[in-house]
Amino acid sequence: MSPKTSWDDKKELITTALESGIDHVLDLEDSENIRKVGNFNIISTEEDADVYLVGIDGEGDGTLELKDNLNESSDLAKAKEAKNSGKTVCAYIIITDKLHEQLAVVLGKVVDYIILVGTDWTVIPLENIIADLQKEDVKLLAAVSNADDAQVAMETLEVGTDGVIFEARDFAQIKDIAGLIDELSTESYELKDLTITNVEPVGSGDRVCIDTTTMMRPGEGMLIGSYSKAMFFIHSESLESEYVASRPFRVNAGPVQAYVMVPGNKTRYLSELVTGDEVLIVDKDGKTKTSIVGRSKIEKRPLLLLEAEYDGMKIKSLVQNAETIRLVDENGEPISVSNLEKGMKVKGFIDDSARHFGMAIDEQIIEQ
Repeated sequence: MSPKTSWDDKKELITTALESGIDHVLDLEDSENIRKVGNFNIISTEEDADVYLVGIDGEGDGTLELKDNLNESSDLAKAKEAKNSGKTVCAYIIITDKLHEQLAVVLGKVVDYIILVGTDWTVIPLENIIADLQKEDVKLLAAVSNADDAQVAMETLEVGTDGVIFEARDFAQIKDIAGLIDELSTESYELKDLTITNVEPVGSGDRVCIDTTTMMRPGEGMLIGSYSKAMFFIHSESLESEYVASRPFRVNAGPVQAYVMVPGNKTRYLSELVTGDEVLIVDKDGKTKTSIVGRSKIEKRPLLLLEAEYDGMKIKSLVQNAETIRLVDENGEPISVSNLEKGMKVKGFIDDSARHFGMAIDEQIIEQ
């Protein structure tokens, strides 16, 4: 946010940013007022900033010092000192030549965030920096002015920057860029047709219902299963039933030990989910969106064993034994578990990677 913008104008822009899902603001003079508008992470040169900023002055100009030996930069020393004191640190770098590009790589091994500003922006220096820092624990933010620039930054090298930062000019610009980032951040999963081989009751167990803050539509649900690398597509309760009213915010997920897919191609145990956690909503085409858990309910219910097969792989999972629990068939239509029969095909996800603490890794893990 430009220091030259009056607070009255700035307040309206920041309110629009908050409503658009933006949660970080770079501001050098109005952090106290901004915190009254909403719960933002403030990026600033102030000592108590949520993210401590180096490489910028009070006028918003870059100050990173260049020396032939980049490791002697005073701003690098300041960043190291801030990190050692426990701060989250962001470096602001205006890329004007190869030396600045190299400085970004050096700083990227120290700081948590780097804001990259291009005076004569081209894709090439961004590609180089992304490639050099791909294995470092740093988030790259490209300074952009519009949605087109943001798309280039987010898609560069198929990896892209972790985000973008921009000087808010008007409401339309904020909404356009925020909408684009939301769209580009969407994950997609290739759903397979799993062949049902067995369906049978197995007694009772503790079952989890996930109530989200999202009103799901028919065709949407979650990826859930007893195996982290082979999951069934469980449909939401967005359909009417003669027994109960629709609850489009809910997925009757499965027993407490089952996995659910969450953002970042990770999994969580259903029993772990609490209010405020993120989960992944998936549609019948494998497109996803992130939702927040509003409530997780655990109740003892009768369970049903589902067994399926895909390309020689045997897949098992458990769901509540009730007519209102639905999967999705090969045509993308919801089907109640009470109507499942051997030979039917249902949608699911098969992952080539194993998982360790919910993260996909290249390792062999046997689940049975």
